[in-house]
Amino acid sequence: MRKIVVNTFVTLDGVMQAPGGPEEDLTGGFKYGGWSVNYWDEMMGKVMSEVMAKPFDLLLGRKTYEIFAAYWPKVKEGPDKMAADALNHARKYVVSKTLAKADWENSTIIKGDVVNAIRDLKKQDGSELQVHGSSNLIQTLLKSDLIDEFRVWTFPLTIGTGKRLFWEGTIPTGLKVLESKTSSTGVTITVYAKGEKIKTGSFALENPTRVKLTPHKRMKEEK
Repeated sequence: MRKIVVNTFVTLDGVMQAPGGPEEDLTGGFKYGGWSVNYWDEMMGKVMSEVMAKPFDLLLGRKTYEIFAAYWPKVKEGPDKMAADALNHARKYVVSKTLAKADWENSTIIKGDVVNAIRDLKKQDGSELQVHGSSNLIQTLLKSDLIDEFRVWTFPLTIGTGKRLFWEGTIPTGLKVLESKTSSTGVTITVYAKGEKIKTGSFALENPTRVKLTPHKRMKEEK
């Protein structure tokens, strides 16, 4: 069974729209494109290189696919060459109702019953399926409980508007932290895997006369 892994940049308030540049995604009049650019340091570059060095296939939404396809095939040298080689050679699956053709090498269009098509992809032998960007596709994957792992890069800023990683319709679930590290610029890179179901509880004590006290009030009372 292949894993679906979401690699995503988000602000502290969960916005993932257009981290890479002003013109990346203007949907909804978004004005803050490129919000991630000035936070990059050597450690972040190293982590990204490690991600790109492992075998993977790509599972992308149409908009992200078109952005990638317009840029990465043109990168022939420089610091981004390793990432370009990995992305260009990877097998790509693009989910779209409107895309007529996909010319980027090793590309396949997924139409029709997308959820079942992706379930079939997961059953096949092969590398992990990485999702980059693709906010609309992520919502479909979340609602169908198809994501196995999140690699979330949380940047220390808030925007307040824009496409978010988790929309309404996300299935409630507990997650397990596999790894976490922080860059010199305050970006937290955390890897989450599926965990146990959400467990609820209460801070209320057994004494029925005190069950309405908040933990803060109890601490004051006990002093």
